[in-house]
Parts: sequence; structure tokens; C-alpha cells
Amino acid sequence: MPPRRDRQYWRWAALLVVVLAVALVSFRGRIAEALWPDTQVQRLLSEGELALAQGRLTAADGSGARQRFEAALALDSDRSEASDGLRRVGDAALARASSALRGGRLDEARAALALARELQVPSAATDAMAEALRVQDSESNGVALLLQRARLAHEAGQLDGSEDSALPLYQQVLSLEPQLTTALEGREDALTDLLQQARAALEEDRPGAAARLVERARQFDPGHVDLPAVQAELARTLEARRARAAALLSRGRLDAATSAYRKVLEAIPDDAVALQALERIGAQYAERSQRRAADFDFDAAEALLEKARELSPAGPEVGSAQIALARARRSQSRLEQPIAPGRREARLNVLLEEMQAAEERGNWLTPPGESAFDKLRAAQALWPEHASVRRATTRLVPATRECFEDELRGNRIGRARSCYDAWLALDPGSAQLADARRRLAQKWVAVGTERLGAGDVAFATRALQEARALDATAPGVDEFGRRVTAAQSGGG
Repeated sequence: MPPRRDRQYWRWAALLVVVLAVALVSFRGRIAEALWPDTQVQRLLSEGELALAQGRLTAADGSGARQRFEAALALDSDRSEASDGLRRVGDAALARASSALRGGRLDEARAALALARELQVPSAATDAMAEALRVQDSESNGVALLLQRARLAHEAGQLDGSEDSALPLYQQVLSLEPQLTTALEGREDALTDLLQQARAALEEDRPGAAARLVERARQFDPGHVDLPAVQAELARTLEARRARAAALLSRGRLDAATSAYRKVLEAIPDDAVALQALERIGAQYAERSQRRAADFDFDAAEALLEKARELSPAGPEVGSAQIALARARRSQSRLEQPIAPGRREARLNVLLEEMQAAEERGNWLTPPGESAFDKLRAAQALWPEHASVRRATTRLVPATRECFEDELRGNRIGRARSCYDAWLALDPGSAQLADARRRLAQKWVAVGTERLGAGDVAFATRALQEARALDATAPGVDEFGRRVTAAQSGGG
């Protein structure tokens, strides 16, 4: 008997032979393709021919005739059968386009024509098919009729605004035939006329209308030759409008400034400069309302408060003005209550004591009805010839003047303005008021310049308004105004 080791050796050898035989049977195709690439090329050619015969010219999953012939050509670029197969696929695509066109299946015809062109079918044949498709497409969609309607609307001056206007009709034509020269030229001429209307609107001070026309032109053709120039003209007009509005605001002409800023918003509804300026104007209307309320001029105060609400409904100044107006009404009501003759002097003493207390607090003109000036005026209305009233009047004038000088030296310009206003109300004929007014204007300029250097444009704008309201000819006001305007427009 052979040794045990020899028997094991032969068993393993037999098992290996079996495994190799199974692998050879299972993977004979792939092994053959690896050893003989020509076999794989032949298989691709056969599959291509079958797909072509079945009418599967192209397929996204790679099973189409085109994909099979291209794969064969990639493996062996010298195989004429692959090149010939691709040529026959192109011819079949052109034939399919012709058949689809005769049957009115325009989308199918366009897809087949695209395939023929990709496979480099001679351009004479594909161009002829494309022209036939264009004619068929035009006839089926009434392009000629649309084009005629567009011309008539253009001649009538109906450029835009409805579906029957020239530009929308030209756009319909171009959506069907993007390269139709007559439609392209017609649209260009209509847009030229539309942009001319935008220029006319700018000349007529209608920037909102001009902006809408420019935007419509941009929607139809953002590359129109006249568009950049008109857009630049619109931008310059709006910038000039902002500068003019800022100048009006700085001079305290609130109504005119409001109108000017609203013109800007007609063109650019979210313009930040105009929106912020209108908020500031609303605050100033509210401040003016408070001053009118302090004078018991309630009709004017209400009118100013209504303007403030419209421009800055949520502004804190509006809320303060509403409170001040209500308080002033209550104060007037108390003053108008009849007082018995025996109690008049007691009431007078109370008013004079309240006047002195308000004076000590520095409340010369505010709050309405509770200020030193209001208490003195109430005392004058109650008993104008009384000696105590005359003494109080005489004393209060130098007190307001001294208050003005103290606050001005301390750079407390807001309180200095209140003292000045009280001085002006008590002694409007004083020869010293003109000098005081000029010095206060210059102080506003000095403090405003400092704050502008720190980037506080809002305070600088208010400072300029205060200075111009006091004395527009004071030294430094004009130069400060130019710097504020530059800062408002972003020019530093």
C-alpha cells in the first residue's frame, strides 16, 4: 500500500483540478474577453445591430444602439463596423425626425434631430430638417399672427401693460422662435421707446414711474444697449433727490423734505436712507407738537402729532408728544376753572410757588402746563396787575438769561435751548437775543462736529437742523452742513 502521505497529496490535487474546472466554466466569458478583446468588441457590435433593428437608437441606461457602437469604437478605434454603425444610427435618427414631423409630433421630431446632429449627420440634411420643423412650428403656433399683432401694438404706442401690448407679444414670439430676427429687432425698438418714456418720466420728476419702466425693460432684455445709461440716469436723479431732501430737512422744512423722500421711496420702496430720514422727520413733528401743546395751541399740536404718527407710529417721541398734549389739555382745563374772589390770592400764591419750584428744577418750558413759564403765564392771566406777578416777571427774565449762559458753558446745549426759548418768550425784544442765538448755533455745530467724527450721523443731522433753525448764517454752519450731507450719502 502506498504511504498515507502520498494518498493525501493525490486527494488535494484532485480537489484543485475540480475547483479550476468549475471556475473555468463559470467565468469563461470574462476570461475569454480578457484574453481575446476582439470577442468583447464583437459582442458590442452585435448588441448595437440588434438595438438599431429594434429602433432603440439611444438609451440612458447604455443599451441603445448609439451607446453600444460607441463602446465598441472605444475598445478598437480601427473597427470600421463601429463607425459605420454610428453613421447608420444618425441616418435612422434623421429618418425618425422626418416621420415625426409628418405626423405632427414636433417634440419627438426635435429630439430625433438633436440626436442626428450629435452623430454628425451632414449639416445640409439636418439644416433642411430644422427649417422644415421651424416652419411647421411657426404655422402651428401662429407666430406670424403674433408678430403682426406686436407690430400693430407698437405702432399704436401700446408698448407694455397688458397681454395685447407690443413687448409681451414680441416675448411670446421669441419664446417660440428665439432667433427670429424680425421679433428680436421689434423688441429692441419697443424697448428703446419704453426707455425713452422712462427718461421723460425723470424729466417730469416722476422717478417712481421711471423706475418701474426701467425694471420692465430689464425683465424683457437685461442686455439692451440703452439700459445702462437710463439706469445710471435714474440713480443720479435719486441721489440728487436724497441730497435735496436732506438739505430741506436740515433747514427744518419738514413738509418739503417729507415729499422729497417719498419721491425716492416711489422708486425704491425699501430705500434705507429715505426710510430712516422719514423716521427722524416724524420725531421732529412730535417735538413741534409738544411745543404747540405747551402754548395751548391744541389744533396745531394735533395736526403735527398726526403727521408724526404717520411717519413714525412706533417712535418714542410720538408717545411723549401724545402724553404732553393730554397733560396740556388738563392744565388748561384747571386754569379755566372759575375761582371765587376770596380765593384768587391764595391761588395766585400757589402758582408763584409752583413757578419757583419749576425754575429751581430748570423746567423753564417743559413739561407743558407744569413749567415755570406756564405757571407765570397762568398767574398773569389770573391777576396781571398784582405786584407779586410783576416782580416774578421781572425776576424770571434775568434768571432765564443766566440759565442760558450756565448751560451753554457746560455744553448742555439741549437745556441751553430750553432756557433760550424761555428767555425769548418772556422778553422777545431783548437786544441780547441775537448774539445768544448765534452763539448757541455755533455750539450746536461744535458738538455736532465732534459727534460726527465719532460716527454719530443721526445726532450730527439733528445738530445741523438746530443750528440752521437758530442762525443759518452763523460761521461754520455751511461747512458743517456739507460734511453732514456727505456722511448721509455714505461719502464720509
